Amino acid sequence: MSPSGRLVGRLSGMSPGRWAGMSRVRRAGLALLAGALSALALPPWHLLPLLPLGLTALLGLTLTAGSTGRAALTGWAFGTGFFALGLYWVGEAFLVDAERFAWLLPIAMPAFAGGLALYHALVGGLLWRLAGGAQGAARPLTGALLLAALWVLAELLRGWLFTGFPWNPLAAVWMPVDALLQPVAWVGVAGLSLLTALAALAPAPWLAPGRRRAWMSVALLTPLLLAGGAGALRLSAAPGLDDPAAVVPGVRLRLVQPAIPQADKWKPELRVGHVERQIALSRAPGFEDFSLVIWAETAVPFALGRQDAVFAAVAAAAPPGGAVITGAPRLTPPGAPIRRMWNSVVALDDQGRQLALYDKQHLVPFGEYVPFSDLLPLPKLTEGGTDFSPGQGPRRLILPGLPPASPLVCYEIIFPEAVVDRALVPRPQWLLNLTNDGWFGSGPGPRQHFALARLRAVESALPVVRVANTGISAVIDSHGRVRGRLDLFERGVLDADLPRPAATPVLAGWRNPVMGGLALGIIVVVVALRSKSKKTAHE
Repeated sequence: MSPSGRLVGRLSGMSPGRWAGMSRVRRAGLALLAGALSALALPPWHLLPLLPLGLTALLGLTLTAGSTGRAALTGWAFGTGFFALGLYWVGEAFLVDAERFAWLLPIAMPAFAGGLALYHALVGGLLWRLAGGAQGAARPLTGALLLAALWVLAELLRGWLFTGFPWNPLAAVWMPVDALLQPVAWVGVAGLSLLTALAALAPAPWLAPGRRRAWMSVALLTPLLLAGGAGALRLSAAPGLDDPAAVVPGVRLRLVQPAIPQADKWKPELRVGHVERQIALSRAPGFEDFSLVIWAETAVPFALGRQDAVFAAVAAAAPPGGAVITGAPRLTPPGAPIRRMWNSVVALDDQGRQLALYDKQHLVPFGEYVPFSDLLPLPKLTEGGTDFSPGQGPRRLILPGLPPASPLVCYEIIFPEAVVDRALVPRPQWLLNLTNDGWFGSGPGPRQHFALARLRAVESALPVVRVANTGISAVIDSHGRVRGRLDLFERGVLDADLPRPAATPVLAGWRNPVMGGLALGIIVVVVALRSKSKKTAHE
């Protein structure tokens, strides 16, 4: 029997009493398996039936753990399986320069998955305590409500602590269903994760004997079904992909995807050729008709400030009267008292004049800088020995003939709302995401990153123009629909119109606090009702 089959057997054939008698090792092993199976509901797999199986197993194993410590260990084992499978592709970055970094792989990846799993350990321990300890197994509906709320609070916490890493939220499982992405416009990614967790726990009432279990399951499913119906109405009211009213008139974009392998990107003898290749792609037939040509993150493998002649050459990629946007590292000028480097986005006109500049503000730990570098004598994975410096904060790119854009470099696109809705006034009209996912090969990583860009488009009600060195480059409208794309390692250009933004969401900028408050409210109400019921029973 397969591992998933064994887990199904455990769920269907065990009473709470038998769950409680399970050894720590078997409990942790089943939790690890449940976490891994749950991760298979995420992009790019989308095996959605495994999510109810995994979360229901987590609930049953935690409620019968017997102590707070065992419940926390159960949650940690689940989280380790969830992140180990869902994020295994991160390890590919250590193999780009295997001679220098491969030795770190067996250390870094278990530490990465196990460290992120600490959030789930907190969920497990709190769930057991709040559900009433050993009495919680008899009330799986109460446990389901608490687990869904705690999961969302853990997602929010993970997106904030230690610079944040809000990767693979539960909301991402709905990528294949456009209607179920639309609730993100009203309740944010955290809100859709809450609805998803509740629906995935619909089997929970059947973990314990009792009446009205079917009605309890329906109650857990109903909020997501209603949200999906509202999402379908939102889509039906949106302009069609072929409707001229859906795009900004007179704006044409050319996205350049050179598909340069990461191992070759910074080789000195190849760098000039990389630039020449991208200029040639930019100037493909129809070049004169475009408003803007866009290259990827660090598409120019020379340092702005030290190699300005290269940028004069890059101006050849700007259409007549238009502009070219490219990513490039930027260094302080020669002779500066402090040597600093930024991961930058620069816009040039067809004469080589700089029109706009943005420096990435949210840097990748160990990729672009080493946290606590005085204590951790580790090299960063990216080229060069100097850590990148963070930029000054959110910026709008203002270019002639184009609506204002909010630039986001690499994984800045995964952080909800802060870049757009609160900090920038007036509001940008589109999001520009330059990235280089070549570090992670053709595995799940680039596809998960692309899925998060789609969520951000719906959440912000703004179109996303995404340009990636090796893919996926795409134009995504404000409903999360893909208007055009270049797939992984496909070399070429994507010519597209710029979609219009949708109406500004009512809770723009405040959905995460509101959803966090709602999750806390669920916990308070459930615990209060449980306490009241317990008090009445004693009387």
